[in-house]
Amino acid sequence: MSALHRPPTRLYLLSPPEVADLEAFAGDLQAALNAGDVACFQLRLKSAAGVAAPDDWVLKVGARIGPLVQGAGVAFLLNDRPDLADRLGADGVHIGQKDAPYATARRLMGPERTVGVTCHASRHLAMEAGEAGADYVAFGAFYPTGTKSPDARAEPELLSWWQALMEVPCVAIGGITAETAGPLAQAGADFVAASAGVWQHPGGPAAGVRALNAALGAAVR
Repeated sequence: MSALHRPPTRLYLLSPPEVADLEAFAGDLQAALNAGDVACFQLRLKSAAGVAAPDDWVLKVGARIGPLVQGAGVAFLLNDRPDLADRLGADGVHIGQKDAPYATARRLMGPERTVGVTCHASRHLAMEAGEAGADYVAFGAFYPTGTKSPDARAEPELLSWWQALMEVPCVAIGGITAETAGPLAQAGADFVAASAGVWQHPGGPAAGVRALNAALGAAVR
């Protein structure tokens, strides 16, 4: 799609890797969602070492915040687990290369709900996911991140290559803040995913959302 016809890059909000106080987090999340444009929210309760939270906690957190997210008109996605996403009535699931196969995720989500796929920095994996029917592909990590131990480092040129070739939207992920989001939007990211850039923002989550939206709005596509 021509850059002249692509819509502005939007914010893809990731949860913090841990939620200790559910009600406090629900309040922070509501403030973040009220602060500016958020395209979708992914619940990702997983440590940097890759240890996932227990299923019952994921379900409890998801049941509390899913209606809050959807009530704000924001898509609610769950990381890794299409089975739990289906139980929660989520709008979709994001799967990694070591999670449920795409076909399994699509079967559980059906044709209407979203299935996004992590592709690291691999053009081959992205092409496979796009051709299989993924609703979006995610590239990264673009910058150092404390949220996870990245399997690969991606360069902005990868986003430009994808935009020139495919219609499937792409998400940039990994260490993205208001200071780093603009170049990724300019390179061709349809969405930029942020976690610490919102939840650890010095001014609080709402300020983090406002700062990221300002940076995306200022980016010349």
